[in-house]
Amino acid sequence: MPHWNDPRPAHQQIAAHLRDLIMARRLEPGGKFPSTQQLMNEFGVAGTTIQKALQVLKAEGFAVGHPGKGVFVREQPNHTIVPASYIPPSKGGAPYSWVDQATARSRTGATRILDVAEAVAPRDVAEALGLTDGGTAVLRSRLMLLDDEPAELVHSYYPVELARGTPLADRRRIRGGSPTLLAELGHPPREFVDRISARPPTSDELTALELPAEVCVLRTFRVVHSDGDRPIEVSVMVKAAHLYELEYRLPVL
Repeated sequence: MPHWNDPRPAHQQIAAHLRDLIMARRLEPGGKFPSTQQLMNEFGVAGTTIQKALQVLKAEGFAVGHPGKGVFVREQPNHTIVPASYIPPSKGGAPYSWVDQATARSRTGATRILDVAEAVAPRDVAEALGLTDGGTAVLRSRLMLLDDEPAELVHSYYPVELARGTPLADRRRIRGGSPTLLAELGHPPREFVDRISARPPTSDELTALELPAEVCVLRTFRVVHSDGDRPIEVSVMVKAAHLYELEYRLPVL
């Protein structure tokens, strides 16, 4: 039964409960949802409320309707991203790790370049790169794709003195990705720091990532350091919070 202290409409509360069951694998991928009558009995609401809840889950990609058969849980669980796997340079001419990691999961990864230009760095980026307010950086904006569907928006900033005149400043893909090129330029990635937050998407993010109206995004603010603790790259990465999980494995100090 919907909670009296939850201000959301009943169908949103029910959708939230079912979404949690799906993400916890208590409703198995590809499995059939309980019938409308069963859900009506469980939550003590009318059939129209259950249908509205299922519509929310269908719009978010958690549920799929098959006419005459019922409503089923999506077959693909959340895509797990291991951030540390994208930091080392690619070896032996291998493609950027986004492509490799997707292939390892039997998916197709690709990158679409949106813009490359020198731009005024936002204040948090400027602070991370050691720039003064109003300082410029080379900005590379990309849309990362999985199976030809938008997965992540990435805005990466590089110090102008490091990137100008290199492929980082060209509007084309970089073989092996920026970690490989940075290493070739004498600035191998040595450490990265992630700050992760969740918030509603901006209009641009909602459109580019083709998001349902009521989902949040995960925002990762990443600073990559090279030798001497020099910051060489700052990236702002945005992805749908309901479709992706981040996995970190760290030693206990």
